[in-house]
Amino acid sequence: MRFKTYRPHLSTAQDARAVRTRASFRDALLLLLDSTPLDQISIRDIAAEAGVSYTTFFRHYPTREALLSDIATEEMRQLLALTMPMVDGRGVQEASLELFRYVRENRRLWSTLLTGGAGDALRAELLQTSLEIAKRRASPQDWPPPDIGTLLVVSGTIEVLTWWLRQDARLPVERVADILYRFVILPIMPAAAGVPRPAEKRGARSTRKRIRDEQK
Repeated sequence: MRFKTYRPHLSTAQDARAVRTRASFRDALLLLLDSTPLDQISIRDIAAEAGVSYTTFFRHYPTREALLSDIATEEMRQLLALTMPMVDGRGVQEASLELFRYVRENRRLWSTLLTGGAGDALRAELLQTSLEIAKRRASPQDWPPPDIGTLLVVSGTIEVLTWWLRQDARLPVERVADILYRFVILPIMPAAAGVPRPAEKRGARSTRKRIRDEQK
């Protein structure tokens, strides 16, 4: 499956009844995913679980994959909301625990999103969205620079999540959150452990000042 952010037609995007119907379809697919792989779920199954007619489905989504894309868009927002505190170095251990608890509660869905055919495209979308957020939050005093710090933390988080979801023997969230903290967050964001931003050496500053003076 190719991941592509799905947006409903403008004529129904804000209609209250249409919004409720799409929510019913999303809830139905999430419930079905708790016990059934995506490739074994039909549109008729989704419509029946939602209590909505089969033909009504196609008024809102052209395919089952479009419905999954709609869900994925909301899930990406939630995942990024849980990840950004780690990028900022605020309450990193608590934030990582909350992140893994959330994914555990939605394990079937996230297994489908990250380890299925749409995994690569979803990673790319998550990274692009997180970099856009980083640019808006950028400050010259940030260390490491927001774009590379965000890229490394988000991509590292995605890889740890994907690895965890593929394990037959499931590690407790506390263990996997500790892996993320020790091997991804700390090497990238030392401020999370109270390590100050690296100071620039006087010799390096003097050399750069001399070069600037010579160029004037």
